[in-house]
Amino acid sequence: MSKISRSLIRIAAGVGVFAFATSFALSAEIISDAPPSPQVISSRRATKFLIHNQTPHYPPIAKMNYIQGKVSVQTWVDDSGEVREAHVVRGHPFLAMAALNAIRSWLFKPAHSRQGPASFMTYVEVNFSLQSRRFGEFPARPEADLNRQVLPPELAIEIANKENSRTVRLRILVGPDGHVMDSVPLTASQRNLNDARHVVANWIFRPARWGAIAVPWYLEVDVPIESLPAALPDSAHADLRSDRGNAR
Repeated sequence: MSKISRSLIRIAAGVGVFAFATSFALSAEIISDAPPSPQVISSRRATKFLIHNQTPHYPPIAKMNYIQGKVSVQTWVDDSGEVREAHVVRGHPFLAMAALNAIRSWLFKPAHSRQGPASFMTYVEVNFSLQSRRFGEFPARPEADLNRQVLPPELAIEIANKENSRTVRLRILVGPDGHVMDSVPLTASQRNLNDARHVVANWIFRPARWGAIAVPWYLEVDVPIESLPAALPDSAHADLRSDRGNAR
């Protein structure tokens, strides 16, 4: 039997919304094109603003492989109450994609300022958990077992080398269709982050595979952004390194 934890279900109109003030300091800079001084509100308060939420779907392939755990997502809600951006801070790629697909469709009441409706940032945590009545039914290290079986994603287009390019290192989530579903910076500097995201969003990958099945998976890339047309990925160069483990 599987479920998305009882804590999530128990909060009406607030499935999976949890946050801790200390967590914001670690992830607040992921969204780089946010307003200069967006309101950062607690998840408890954000839960009260939530109007519509789609419950994250527990991926069958995650259940088959005994994958469970928390997915943490930084979420930027605009002044109309729609989720403008959502980026995974941590979580297994199978679960991360399910969480993103749900959270990006959520609708909130906007925050308020003296000027009227205002955007805000909050921190969403979705807990996927499996339950069994039989002790010892789950394998001891399911994620490590899965990592050994998954072939990581690879670029499906040729990328020309570009010398002396400034790069931004990103962790990207490549979906089963080979498109980039999410990207977060892996360096402290946020300079040129939006340019890097624009470039990598146009890259096409051969998706990761678990046997014959295409699956979402993480990859780390160095994206060159200096003097490069952002819409022309075939003029860029990426130094790719597979992250065969979970994003932490």
